Amino acid sequence: MISVEINGEQRELDVDPQMPLLWALRDHLDLTGTKFGCGRALCGACTVHIDGEAARSCSITVGDVDGKKVTTIEGVSGSVAEAVVGAWRDLDVVQCGYCQSGQIMSAITLLTKNPSPTDADIDSSMVGNICRCGTYQRIRAAIHQGAKKAGGEA
Repeated sequence: MISVEINGEQRELDVDPQMPLLWALRDHLDLTGTKFGCGRALCGACTVHIDGEAARSCSITVGDVDGKKVTTIEGVSGSVAEAVVGAWRDLDVVQCGYCQSGQIMSAITLLTKNPSPTDADIDSSMVGNICRCGTYQRIRAAIHQGAKKAGGEA
């Protein structure tokens, strides 16, 4: 039995410890906001927070998160998360939307660590989050707006 806090709730998972976290979230806990993209931690669609850090849930096993705190897109909260999600809506970032939960999770981690990022900071932090629709300019603009809303100066 694996014990993990998911979105603020202590959960016991009776699954193979080698199961990718992504599949435990989606198939066993019905948290489907985290998406499967590539299965190799290259696209960012499966990004979640583990103990506050952005991580690719397709390449992390359930056993790896035993005793840790996992936050999915369904569980994000706080001023930075609200600012980022609000900016995404205000600027109509989403096109197809498939990658956006991973993009938002990475953006929240960035602004939590760096409340006033430059374009270069954003570009380097968001590497590995692929948007097949090419909304990168809107993503960058939303991160800057989210920083302003959260109290940063970006």
